[in-house]
Amino acid sequence: MVSHNKRLVAALAAVAAMGMGLAGCGSDTANTGDSSSDGGKVTITYMHRLPDSEGMTLVNDIVAKWNKEHPDIQVKATKFDGKASEMIKKLETDVKSGEAPDLAQVGYAELPEVFTKGLLQDVTQYAEQYKNDFASGPYSLVQVNGKAYGLPQDTGPLVYFYNKAEFEKLGITEVPQSQSEFIEAAKKAAAAGKYIMSYQPDEAGNMISGLAGASGGWYKVKGDSWVVNTETDGSKAVADFYQQLLDAKAATTNPRWDPSFDASIKDGQLIGTVAAAWEAPLFMTSSGGTGSGEWQVAQLGDWFDNAGKTGPDGGSAVAVLKNSKHPKEAMEFLDWFNTQVPDLVSQGLVPAATTEDAKTPSEWSTFFGGQDIMKEFKTANNNMGDFTYMPGFSAVAAKMNETAAKATDGSGKVADIFSDAQTTSVDTLKNLGLSVSE
Repeated sequence: MVSHNKRLVAALAAVAAMGMGLAGCGSDTANTGDSSSDGGKVTITYMHRLPDSEGMTLVNDIVAKWNKEHPDIQVKATKFDGKASEMIKKLETDVKSGEAPDLAQVGYAELPEVFTKGLLQDVTQYAEQYKNDFASGPYSLVQVNGKAYGLPQDTGPLVYFYNKAEFEKLGITEVPQSQSEFIEAAKKAAAAGKYIMSYQPDEAGNMISGLAGASGGWYKVKGDSWVVNTETDGSKAVADFYQQLLDAKAATTNPRWDPSFDASIKDGQLIGTVAAAWEAPLFMTSSGGTGSGEWQVAQLGDWFDNAGKTGPDGGSAVAVLKNSKHPKEAMEFLDWFNTQVPDLVSQGLVPAATTEDAKTPSEWSTFFGGQDIMKEFKTANNNMGDFTYMPGFSAVAAKMNETAAKATDGSGKVADIFSDAQTTSVDTLKNLGLSVSE
């Protein structure tokens, strides 16, 4: 999923253990809400954060196809333009007032939080019949303690975007695979005014956590308590990698969602960066066409002690809210919507559906030099490290972003991101009334 207005932080990792720590915190009270029925006709409401940009198949157009074919189950879709955290607050308010939609797009990392707030409805009896339409990893992420609360929509594996032609001009014939080789190449590029990596302070909670998570998770449940360790060997490797690049002034430091980031691509400075798979169409827009036909997608090298694994950044489910009066019909629509693979790809998603292979759109193929990048994304999708999220992770991500910004001006170190994540994680869980093992 897919723009900075809808940050969806995800992980393709099992959350069965998560249920033990969350059991009893959520509420499954149901059927008091916003959907309506007129005789035999049911109306379902769906709130999403998909980009709906020019050139994409718009959500309302996808929904219109359903409505034409299903006169007895009509769907009304609305787009939420704020941030993910703002949408959660709105859903919380709307559930309490009985005005919430039947369905809402929820990032995998957000699902534990909305569960603990008692906003979701148990739809396991309906989800079971659709589970084979989706990859097992994403499907597990809509479950808590063995119960399902919706269906997965998309995923966000991290990959590497790079301008192959510019690499070759610098004498870099292939993407370096080890940390030492990469840093050496980055210094060589920087000496020529080019940068093969970006450090994005506003993406610390999303991308940097995903990179660290490629080599192991931060959160697990032992007994009835959460065990937190954000300062893993993988985290230390990520900190070392970026600190070396920053110290050598061999990486850009423009925030990802600031115009300066786009400018660094357009002027030919930035010629390589880690990115989530869903960023492909956004990256094309950011470039303004610079380097079209020269860019490529590669799997991450072993730069972060990740043993060839990648991590999560983005991806979401669509959940059924607790006051939906028609969960069966909502799930019937949801399975259909989340398996409209070509339409979801047009929105920049890497669909979780297994019902058909996602094809690389022609304009994407043109920009990425004829490469079948959806195939690369699928490879990355199947090569995810285990990483789960805790309830309230949004607070952890916000603190990580704040700390990451200090490393750009030398007032802090990259390693501080992970130590602050540790403290914030523990404090957040305790504030939610959850037990934490020290």
